[in-house]
Amino acid sequence: MDERLGFVARLLEGEGMSEVCRSFGISRASYKIFNRCKEDGLEA
Repeated sequence: MDERLGFVARLLEGEGMSEVCRSFGISRASYKIFNRCKEDGLEA
């Protein structure tokens, strides 16, 4: 859960999706985490 929050926080701070995904070692397709948080809040 902490990693997901870190992922979302970095995106909200303005870092690029590709850069953040690369640093977490995940594919850009994982941006679904970010979209889910934007739509449904952190509980999602």
